[in-house]
Amino acid sequence: MAALLSLGAGSSLPTHHPEWFAPVDPLHVAGPIWYVGTQDLGVYLITTPAGHILIDGAMPGSGPAIAASIEKAGFKPEDIKQLLITHAHVDHVGTAAWFKKMTHAPLAAMAPDDALLASGGRADYLFAKDKEFRFPPVTVDRVLHDGDTVTLGDVTLTARHTPGHTRGGTTWVMPIDDGGRSYNVVFPCSTSINPGTRLVNDPSYPGIADDYRRSLDILIGLNPDIWLPAHASFFDLAGRRARMATEGTQAFVDPSGFRDRIAQQREKLEAAIVEETGGTPPAADAAAGGHVRSCVSRGGHLSPSLQADGRIYESEPH
Repeated sequence: MAALLSLGAGSSLPTHHPEWFAPVDPLHVAGPIWYVGTQDLGVYLITTPAGHILIDGAMPGSGPAIAASIEKAGFKPEDIKQLLITHAHVDHVGTAAWFKKMTHAPLAAMAPDDALLASGGRADYLFAKDKEFRFPPVTVDRVLHDGDTVTLGDVTLTARHTPGHTRGGTTWVMPIDDGGRSYNVVFPCSTSINPGTRLVNDPSYPGIADDYRRSLDILIGLNPDIWLPAHASFFDLAGRRARMATEGTQAFVDPSGFRDRIAQQREKLEAAIVEETGGTPPAADAAAGGHVRSCVSRGGHLSPSLQADGRIYESEPH
């Protein structure tokens, strides 16, 4: 997992997260999908005969590095015809305005993250006052709703509204063929809970806890063969890259890893709610037959961490 996001006064994102900026070679994942992001920030190029789709965009200033990765993969950034995002936080949409200006491609985003994108981060329910989380404002050309589809060439992606992390969090789902086999691919929106988020008492926004729960229910029901998250550290991209030399696409086929991660995320959510409300500790709930399960820690999927203030947070940035 990436380093904890716990920035104090005078801190800077580059200082805390150099892996967000470090370039890595592009990687062909499967079918029309390429990883073209940085060491830890997932950016995905989906190629089609009619042009290409770019999902997410890393930190502000990363545009040239991402464009260079696309070129190294053998494609032209100018051929991008559609821009998509998973959620409007600075580490995932920092280059959206840059790519829109460079490619003239339309940007589609789920409501209400369209307003967050237009505000450059100023409308964020948690980071509105923090200048470190600002990004160049960008106008959304198509506002999406749950179940909408985006089609380019022979590729169709379905948008699922999975809010909580942001109010317009979006998970993308698409079928692909690779090597004569079919796979269900999911680009899941982050479901981690950032430090400072209030879930129950004076909630960060009304219904946030229910949104997180519904999103986790939706995600577990997607049953992906391949899942490609917004942070490379969420699914051990470096390890999968190494395994591709002998396993090929199978290095990315990991339905059990996805189920483990969603189970962990659900446990962290319920633990945070219990801590806020002063309820029964998760371990006691589990012992009493509750649905909170003990956290696993295998295959690169980490357990939650107990912070100095006693709350359990995801060991990852937003």
